[in-house]
Formats: sequence, C-alpha cells, structure tokens
Amino acid sequence: MSEKEVLSVIRGQEDATAKGDARANVDAMDPDVVVFDLPPPLAYRGEQARDVEGINAWFATWRNGVTVHMADPQLMIDGDLAVAFGLSRMTGIKTDGTKVDSWSRRTIVLRRIAGSWKIIHKHASFPMAMDGSGRAVTDLLP
Repeated sequence: MSEKEVLSVIRGQEDATAKGDARANVDAMDPDVVVFDLPPPLAYRGEQARDVEGINAWFATWRNGVTVHMADPQLMIDGDLAVAFGLSRMTGIKTDGTKVDSWSRRTIVLRRIAGSWKIIHKHASFPMAMDGSGRAVTDLLP
C-alpha cells in the first residue's frame, strides 16, 4: 500500500503542475522541505520552496502550461521514509515561443508524517558539459 501512496503524492504534484495549480503543488510538500531545483539559488528551504506566488510566476512563463513527469520512478520504502528517483521529462512552450522538451535527473524523498506522505526533499539536475564551459547539457535523451 505504501508504494501506491507514495506514487500518488508524486503523480498528484505532477498533475498540479500540469494544471497550473500552485496551491496543490505546495500542499504535497512538508513545511520544512528542502528543494535543489534547476534554477538558482542552490537551495530553496521551507516557505521559499513553498512560495505559491513564485510558483504561479513560473507557471506564467508558459503558454498553455507545462508538464513535468518522472518516467518509471524507482521506489525504495523503509518504514516512514521513501525515496523515488528517475529521469524526468519537462515539456511545454515558453511565452516567447521557445519549445522545451528536456530530460533531467530527479530524486524525491518523502516521509510519512501522522499517516500522510509528504515530500521533504526534491533534487533536479542536468548533467554538466565537462569541456570547461560550465554549460548544462539539456538535450540528452534517455
């Protein structure tokens, strides 16, 4: 049962993102969540990560929404702690017309608190070109 519950939280947050529902997106996260996301800064903590206005501002940069979906997540659950990891695909069209279709690496850590699973940590990253450019490599396919 825990596997279904954990996956339900992850898929629920993905659905909230696709619908542009910042409140539902934030509700999946624990108040003390730590997020290592694609845009700077290096870390978002607590209310900074759960900033509904900031998430809505990001949603506003997309035409007709954005989807972020972890394909085939690998789950490990031990008691009240769960880890999901895998490759995640983001697709959409930015308001300036730029098409986005990129794969990144994603890890989500959840904890069961008072019977409910909440996201306590998320980490998304792109590989970095090792040619001295410091460039993120965003065009790789699985």
